Amino acid sequence: MNPATQDFLEIEDIRDGVLILKNNQIRGVLMVSSINFALKATEEQDSIIYGFQSFLNSLGFSCQILIQSRHINVTPYLDAVKKLEEKQTNELLKLQTSSYIEFIKELVKGENVMTKNFLVVVPYNLAEILGVGASLKKSALFDSKNKGAINEENFEKCKNQLWQRMDFVASGLRRCELDAVSLTTPELAELFWAIYHPSEAEVGYYPQIMPDLLK
Repeated sequence: MNPATQDFLEIEDIRDGVLILKNNQIRGVLMVSSINFALKATEEQDSIIYGFQSFLNSLGFSCQILIQSRHINVTPYLDAVKKLEEKQTNELLKLQTSSYIEFIKELVKGENVMTKNFLVVVPYNLAEILGVGASLKKSALFDSKNKGAINEENFEKCKNQLWQRMDFVASGLRRCELDAVSLTTPELAELFWAIYHPSEAEVGYYPQIMPDLLK
């Protein structure tokens, strides 16, 4: 039997917006907004740089910053415009809407229209709260009596600590004029699906998230 893609992932489970890794560590992911730094005045640029420097110096843990680029998926947008075209009663406007749809299709086909996602991955090591010995045990987050079931008590402890870190990071980024929101369970599932299916993510719709992931 050929191995499944999941066998090569470091992720054991996704729950309550938390990535649970196979090495008994957990991760939270923040989606961060962007600013047009080049359009800022010199004083504003200096303020942002010093604010970001201060934010980095305030961290007592490591974070991973990711920039994800991909071709923009216009399928949902084109479908929405198509519905407007079908409802249009004015023949001239209907014709213009149809021409607009074809224009967008050709624009995306001929140009590299890209979208960027800015992500910050916040880690938490179980050894920080459960101790080194407990963090090395497979049962630290998973109930040994029920294989695959999460040890609820330990998970809640670690999740609360992780959320505090994520709030701290989001607060620091806000001082740099950046907004940050944590990704939910379905959003994390969609993120990793798109990473491992880049071509499919650029056309059509993402597959429906399985109900057992929506915990």
